[in-house]
Amino acid sequence: MTFRNGLDSLLRPEDSVLVLIDHQPYQLANLNSHDPQMVVNNTTALAKCAKVFGVPTILTTVIAARGGDLFPHVSEVFPNQEVIDRTTINTWEDPKVVEAVKATGRKQLVIAGLWTEICVAMPALQAAGEGWDVTVITDASGGTSVEAHEVAIQRMIAGGINMMTWLALASEWQRDWARAETAIALNDALRDHLGGSAIAYLWEQQLLNTEVPSVAA
Repeated sequence: MTFRNGLDSLLRPEDSVLVLIDHQPYQLANLNSHDPQMVVNNTTALAKCAKVFGVPTILTTVIAARGGDLFPHVSEVFPNQEVIDRTTINTWEDPKVVEAVKATGRKQLVIAGLWTEICVAMPALQAAGEGWDVTVITDASGGTSVEAHEVAIQRMIAGGINMMTWLALASEWQRDWARAETAIALNDALRDHLGGSAIAYLWEQQLLNTEVPSVAA
């Protein structure tokens, strides 16, 4: 086995391309590995982070006329962008999607989708076998059961695929808070999706902008 370690193994925004797969009502209705609200939140946060870092993002659905449109929370992050609608269960067998990914010139392929055991595992395994450096964002994905999600993750790890969560990815893309060109925009993107940490950040901003009362002599 080739171990994934060292500085070059970390994800870089200039080398990444994100593919969001089948975040649709039909799939969400039978999502049982995660709280559905959490997956919508995490996927939206992932999309916003990709936009902050200028990471090309491919949006794709399967038979949207029957399964429903892409979550508006996500599509609104990329207004006027085409959502590629497929008939193939395996996204990587749709030439239009693959061509869109290749056109970016990136080799670090980041994937999230519903369901993990089908719509994520199939393209991830195929792409990895074709030489792509594949990372799956597990908490912006989900399966029909906890078992289905976890077995899919095990299967993909065995296939050499990297696993991360959305916040870990955002941190890896940022890497250094001295990168001011993205630091403020990233914090703004995280504000609505990071729960207690986001509230603490807003509190910190309040304290920094609150005048300290003078002490009477």
